[in-house]
Amino acid sequence: MNKRNSMLSIVTVVAIAGILFASTYSQSQMTATKYGVSTVSGNLIQKISDMGGIELQMPSAFAQVPLDQIDSMVQQGRHVVDVQLTAQSVDLPIMGGGKYHAMTFNGQVPSPTVRVTQGDIIKMTLTVPSTEPTPHGNDMHASQISAGNFGAVKPGESKTFAYIAEVPGTFKYHCSGVNVAAMDQHVLSGMYGLTIVDPLNGYKPLLVQKTKVDNGQVVLDRQIVSADAKEFVLEYNQLYLNADGSYNQQAMFLHNTTQTVVNGFAFGYVPNADINKLVKGDPSKNIFVAQPWNSADLKQYQSHPLFVDTGVHYRIFVENQGNMPVFFHIVGEIIDRVTQGNHIQAEGTETWNIGGSQGAIMDVVFDNPGVYVPLNHDYAAIFSGGASVVVAGDPFNLGYKPGDMPNPSDAVPPLGKNSIPQKEVVHCLCTDDTAAQIAKQIGG
Repeated sequence: MNKRNSMLSIVTVVAIAGILFASTYSQSQMTATKYGVSTVSGNLIQKISDMGGIELQMPSAFAQVPLDQIDSMVQQGRHVVDVQLTAQSVDLPIMGGGKYHAMTFNGQVPSPTVRVTQGDIIKMTLTVPSTEPTPHGNDMHASQISAGNFGAVKPGESKTFAYIAEVPGTFKYHCSGVNVAAMDQHVLSGMYGLTIVDPLNGYKPLLVQKTKVDNGQVVLDRQIVSADAKEFVLEYNQLYLNADGSYNQQAMFLHNTTQTVVNGFAFGYVPNADINKLVKGDPSKNIFVAQPWNSADLKQYQSHPLFVDTGVHYRIFVENQGNMPVFFHIVGEIIDRVTQGNHIQAEGTETWNIGGSQGAIMDVVFDNPGVYVPLNHDYAAIFSGGASVVVAGDPFNLGYKPGDMPNPSDAVPPLGKNSIPQKEVVHCLCTDDTAAQIAKQIGG
């Protein structure tokens, strides 16, 4: 495409977008401009206010479940899940030392995982304290309600909406910025989370296809595994940062990733000093090529591998929260089943491509003891932080039994349909206050 046609295409897209959003676009929204929190809270917000905001103009008839009708719907048999989100801008650590200016819901990255059953009413309230330097919004992908509900909530205010979770699967929720403006900064700085909508009738049993020898012949051995499973959640994203930890929109436009993160961490699910000592007898002898979080004094930030039992069904909720595709792959293992929206998409596959703002459920049974590596099979993502470590069974003969080793709390979702409980240890890219709350919840 030549430059003239390219510019015409851009103008056409902007014109259509202007009609849809019932407003005009500013020059700063068409070019790669770097926004800091101070900019967003000052001139930009004033400019948005002056031009009426960037909001979808939709009739109220297409809005949310009316809040005053929730009680009657409960009497009819619906169940309500109340979700409280509080916007909080904080500094959080990054791999290699230093901090970045994070935007969070409830003081953690990712935000708390919301889990409901298909048909439940989700009542979600976003509160933006008066101390926040910028408004925030809440775009909930599990809903089917007017986008007007996701508009900005100003500092010192709260907003509640409700909807019925009609479709099962994994769904992103995230900050919608200041009526769309600066949404990229808010999301890529940490304001994103996952909603799991369990199928009303539970998950399907897992078919695992193997072979065996019968009377000297190799034959198929189809095994049905119970739908009950131990579970993990892995949310992939990128950081685009300046040297001072502020958001770099120029880098985002160029896809120049600073780090690839899984549940907020680059290489957050790898062995730590304690694991080094167990395996090598020396906490300073690293057993993995990258161990940036292995010091015990890091507390909730200390890295922690995922421990799994052999022969057990594992259900992994994978969500692409970021700006780049996720080519989900587990080194040393084949994905037994891929499900999206309660429909099986693939069986016995090596890698599954997950686009931006999309998720999938991976069902896996680890047959043999060993070390396996879930990752984004984009080489740039692998080496910038998008690799985790799974230890199956007891490959190092340390003497622990199935279920003995705890798993990081931020990788274990709330219990739902067909969930098998696991031991947990506090692990999160979160504030100390949030870590203390999590410790109370898991009894750790």
